[in-house]
Amino acid sequence: MNCIFVAKKPLFISSNHYLNVLKRHFGEKKAGFSGILDPFACGALLVAFGQYTKLFPFLEKSPKVYQATLWLGMESDSLDLENVREIKSVPKQAYNKIESLLQTFVGNIHFIPPKYSAKKIGGIQAYKLARLGEEKLLEESLKEQTMQINKIEFLNYSHPFVSFKVWVNEGAYIRSLGELIAKNLGCKGSLSYLERISEGGLCYEGEKALNPLEILPFKKINLCNDWNMRNAVQEGKKISPKMLKINEFGKYIVQFEDFFSIISYENQNLKYLANRIPLC
Repeated sequence: MNCIFVAKKPLFISSNHYLNVLKRHFGEKKAGFSGILDPFACGALLVAFGQYTKLFPFLEKSPKVYQATLWLGMESDSLDLENVREIKSVPKQAYNKIESLLQTFVGNIHFIPPKYSAKKIGGIQAYKLARLGEEKLLEESLKEQTMQINKIEFLNYSHPFVSFKVWVNEGAYIRSLGELIAKNLGCKGSLSYLERISEGGLCYEGEKALNPLEILPFKKINLCNDWNMRNAVQEGKKISPKMLKINEFGKYIVQFEDFFSIISYENQNLKYLANRIPLC
């Protein structure tokens, strides 16, 4: 089966584990996902079966939209409900102070990725090194980065919990954002809840199958009635921009009745990026 859809990953299960659950449920062997979610987090996980797994590199990853709750006073090595060290009582904050503070994070902010994260160090995920107690290596390897915050919406403050919704670009860590918010409020803080609402504009709609031609962000060239071109593309033969009637550099979808291909036209060269993807 060739299919792509948005699943809703439950809390406290890894993305890989949940993918295996879906594979068994649908009876599929070849499957993959885009945009890993931490076990602690839940929400939108883009999943594909069969040849549609080839589409992941071409899909929009931003913006990512998350809803989070920050627990003021909770100190955790993983900046969430896992690996909690201590929970302290902290002074109550002014409602409008928190609302105003959140807006100061819109833009580019500097942070250090959490040591309990999927970020790779020497080919090994940081969280695996953290579990092995490689604190020194993590301190030396996890360097300051920049994340882009496009928008923050303040949702609620019921002490000691601050809830907000945030729109970010790829590479953002919401747990690190929560840590920075708490720091600016003069205390420690970690997330007690994190849900990804959408990724690249795609959200959970009951595992509804998505049309790849609608979610790929490229111009389409419809050649359903051109059998000569169909045979040439199906066989992966060399084709020219003139044959496709294109003159602008970029990526394109060449669509036929039963399959499509993704091509790139750059520096006067045209090449196949993904060929003969079935249309279901």
